[in-house]
Amino acid sequence: MSTAPFPYKLVATDLDGTLLRGDDTVSERTREALVAATAAGAAHIVVTGRAVPWTRHILDDLGYKGIAVCGQGAQVYDAGAHRLLTSVTLDRKLAALALEKIEAEVGPLALAASRDGVDGEVLFGPGYQVQGDLPAIYLEDTADVWTAPLNKLYIQHPELDEDTLVEVARQTVGNLVGIVMAGPGVVEILPLGLSKATGLSLAARRLGVKAAETIAFGDMPNDIPMFGWAAHGVAMANAHAELKAVADEVTTSNEEDGIAVVLERLLGAA
Repeated sequence: MSTAPFPYKLVATDLDGTLLRGDDTVSERTREALVAATAAGAAHIVVTGRAVPWTRHILDDLGYKGIAVCGQGAQVYDAGAHRLLTSVTLDRKLAALALEKIEAEVGPLALAASRDGVDGEVLFGPGYQVQGDLPAIYLEDTADVWTAPLNKLYIQHPELDEDTLVEVARQTVGNLVGIVMAGPGVVEILPLGLSKATGLSLAARRLGVKAAETIAFGDMPNDIPMFGWAAHGVAMANAHAELKAVADEVTTSNEEDGIAVVLERLLGAA
């Protein structure tokens, strides 16, 4: 066992495809590595594209009581107190305009939306394929999406894959809203300028930690800003090629304890 101190004060982890395995669980080895890192003086912070209602049960299962960054940076959430510390909402008029412009380019899109708040529902319309078995409410009439504050919209195209849809959407409305690919089949419309780095920097300030003291783990293009902010970015073996291209290192996959592999090495336990 090395006597060198753990080199980071903050360990930032994405959830899906990173901290979580395919069955939405965290392995015992990864749990132990995170406990060891926090015992060595580092804070662990979850930074996820999921909004709070889709994240809370996972944090509760982990016994996670700290701050989490949810909704692609829109929400800074106190998991111990079950309350939002900050929340950024999407301008619905801008979002509707953006949607109209994208559809003018590629044809009709399937739509879903994440409502603001600790208990904000995820709504989805005809043709939208919700990923996994996460709770969502079906809307026959997607006009109902616009009736309450939103964190983000989700869009899908019946033929275009997510990489192509992101490219077209950014070219079409990238000056109005943020467009990000957060996972297979998951393309999101966000407030312009919002990213995981935005929320992570706010949370880190609350914790008294700097970017230069942060190591970040992720697997998708929506993690690129977080890698740009943190001192060291670690992509999972299963990560999207765009994230691997900007990562400082690539670890094993989320199914093979990729986070633990790196933390154990840094802790001198590997």
